[in-house]
Amino acid sequence: MDFAAASASLHDLDTLDTPALEVMARLENSGQAFYEMLAERIGNDEAAELLRRNGREEAKHGERVLRALAIKEGEGYTPPPVVFEPFEVNLPDTIDVSILPFIVAGEIDGDAGYQRWADNEPDPEVARLLRLNGREETKHAERVQQVIAILEGASA
Repeated sequence: MDFAAASASLHDLDTLDTPALEVMARLENSGQAFYEMLAERIGNDEAAELLRRNGREEAKHGERVLRALAIKEGEGYTPPPVVFEPFEVNLPDTIDVSILPFIVAGEIDGDAGYQRWADNEPDPEVARLLRLNGREETKHAERVQQVIAILEGASA
């Protein structure tokens, strides 16, 4: 499973059980690599810094998901090593501004997913962690919109 397939596997779920949370943790940890690749290929230092900021926050999302797993599974829970292995991220060698609206949509959809999962989560602390990740996904969308504006301004 690669980054896109992992994301798609969670899209229609109403709740996150342990295997789904493990995929989510791995996916969020892979988000840092995703945004770093975007930053390296975007061709604009200001835009790249915004993308790297998103990536650093994606890694924090992974940490929150691991905390949620520990709460749900109890003290003895140890994530399998695969949870810490990033998914393969497939991006073109050059990033064109035309793909960025799809990333904005994906981040907004990510917030909606997190809110749905939080709404269906019986543990209030796990729900809080999920909601926090979701709100930050919308912030990521806003940053990508800033990247679009920067790149469109630079080409004008």
